[in-house]
Amino acid sequence: MTAKSKKRRTGRLKFKDAEAAGNKDKIVFTKADKPPDKEPPGKKPFVKPVSKAPDNKPDGKAPIPDPDDRKTEPAPEAPDTDIMPDGDVGADGMPDPTGRLKFTNKEKRAAKEKAQTEKLDRKAVKTEAKADKYGSKRDKYHDKQPTRKKRVEERYFDDGRGKAKTRLRHEQETIPINEAKWNKPKKKSAPRKAVGAVATVGVNKLHSKVYEAENENVGTQAAHKAELVGESAYRGGRKATHSAYRFVRNTPYRREAKFEVKSIKARSKLEYQKALRDNPNLRSNPISRLWQKRNIQKQYADAIKTAKKSGKTTKKAAGAVKKAGESVTNAIRKNPIFMLKAALLLLVVCMLMGLLSMCASMFSGGSAIVGGTTYAAEDADMLAAEAAYTGMEAGLQYEVNNYASLHPGYDEYRYNLDTIEHDPYVLISIISALHEGAWTIDEVQGTLAMLFERQYILTETVEVETRYRTETSTYTDPETGESYSESYEVPYDYYICTVTLENFNLSHLPIYIMGEDNLSRYAMYMATLGNRPDLFPSGAYPNASTIVAPLIYGIPPEYMGDETFAAIITEAEKYLGMPYVWGGYSPKTSFDCSGFVSYVINNSGWDVGRLTAQGLYNICTPVTYANAKPGDLVFFHSTYTSAETVTHVGIYVGDDMMIHCGNPISYASLSTSYWQSKLYAYGRLPGN
Repeated sequence: MTAKSKKRRTGRLKFKDAEAAGNKDKIVFTKADKPPDKEPPGKKPFVKPVSKAPDNKPDGKAPIPDPDDRKTEPAPEAPDTDIMPDGDVGADGMPDPTGRLKFTNKEKRAAKEKAQTEKLDRKAVKTEAKADKYGSKRDKYHDKQPTRKKRVEERYFDDGRGKAKTRLRHEQETIPINEAKWNKPKKKSAPRKAVGAVATVGVNKLHSKVYEAENENVGTQAAHKAELVGESAYRGGRKATHSAYRFVRNTPYRREAKFEVKSIKARSKLEYQKALRDNPNLRSNPISRLWQKRNIQKQYADAIKTAKKSGKTTKKAAGAVKKAGESVTNAIRKNPIFMLKAALLLLVVCMLMGLLSMCASMFSGGSAIVGGTTYAAEDADMLAAEAAYTGMEAGLQYEVNNYASLHPGYDEYRYNLDTIEHDPYVLISIISALHEGAWTIDEVQGTLAMLFERQYILTETVEVETRYRTETSTYTDPETGESYSESYEVPYDYYICTVTLENFNLSHLPIYIMGEDNLSRYAMYMATLGNRPDLFPSGAYPNASTIVAPLIYGIPPEYMGDETFAAIITEAEKYLGMPYVWGGYSPKTSFDCSGFVSYVINNSGWDVGRLTAQGLYNICTPVTYANAKPGDLVFFHSTYTSAETVTHVGIYVGDDMMIHCGNPISYASLSTSYWQSKLYAYGRLPGN
């Protein structure tokens, strides 16, 4: 039969047996295989054969083949349907002439589960290969780290002498990054220090002599300036060389940390894929998958921490996690209904938490808040960024400590120095906000340099004083031969170098280098510490922030009778728990102390704009402590270095309590020794 159009499947002729047996003049097609009304172009039209004579020889021509001209045989017995796939039997008991295989639902499910299992097997193989790759790279960079001998005392019992003995042996241990010699300032020996001091005095004396003579000779002055420029270039190049050397030598430590994190994640993913492969029931339920994945990730992280404490390897930790995953899987097998209920309960709790977070006022108006509050960068990159910044601070500290020897040529050095320090969470939050999510250490080198340059400002001021020294001249009278001495004052220039180091405070930079969207993102990271309060523990990082719960205070009901105060406190309490952000001025960016008070009173009936603490004090009428009432402002001085007298402000709520933007926004007692020592005045807002 002629093939049909490409859009149709190739059909077969089907005969209705009853009609075919009794009437062969007519071919009857089923509906499915009926030929189309029009044949495709270029094909001959379909013509039904007609039998006009018993011998099928019309008009004496050659016989026309009859499609029904076949031997008539008795109908076969109905096949045994028990040995054939369900649905493969036609209405007449014959196999389906289409030749299509049909399967039961049970067989379809089995085939689907088999295909999913094979797919999960392939994924598990790839994930395991990736985990092994990361593990081998981690071990590779660990082996590249410097080692040292460690003396170990081992106690054992001598059976021959019947007493305990001590045996000494040496083991190789890896030197921690902070103990590597290239990360430590070099300590000079006493003779070397003495030689350096003598050389410094000599160089300073030489420079002072040149300073005295250069005013009389332009050539000498130009040569001296060129010499100073050359010395400065030499010092800068030497410093850059040392920094590059430290960066290269620290590469194995950074790479090991990076691949350690990747290996942990890959192993966790592998255990999850194995759990799905071994338990088909988990595949059909997304809630069960979510519950299973979270439990495996948590148990893997716990096992890794335990393994590190006990000195085990990551592979041993993976074995512990495998057992934990099997126990969870067995629990699901034994109690599927209970586990499903638990998963549903978890989903409901997550939904409620999501609704609460959507209703919270913190950062409610930000169109740019599209991500979470978790640091997206890898731990290895964040730790490397902190180490790099700390290394730059160490270089600055070295320069300050050795300024006279590094910058010779002055008679006296005076110092006015701030402390060199920073909060690592502020650093990582700034970088994450500026780079809008994930980043690597190589991508943020320029950002680190920019932040360091803006935070630390080192200036040198040279002052020249005219001083006098007494000199004595001796001469002999040629006539009498007597000697005479004469003393007189000689003026000279005395050079005083004043070195000033200003630490602008890293947390003050975001308002100057970020737009509103990035500032909002920074505030979110600081509110949660990127959901990584364990990243910089306070023991190793003393300047690291910690999450502090706000103090909640119940205001006496009688105070709320004042409508003005009630409006102020209702607005202020919306923002309890939000972080302190220098220069912040709205719920989107969070607040600083004056931004918080300005925003609250502007939304409670006043219109004073954005004022500083000093500006708020200037618009208030001072009142005494005895006359202060809830709704007044309370002002403080010297909470940080500033040219203004008033440096902090809060809202007084009565009974020696205030609500203010500390870190975070919270209530605070004014009766503590700190606030009593800083208290400046109470002030009443205009019209209150």
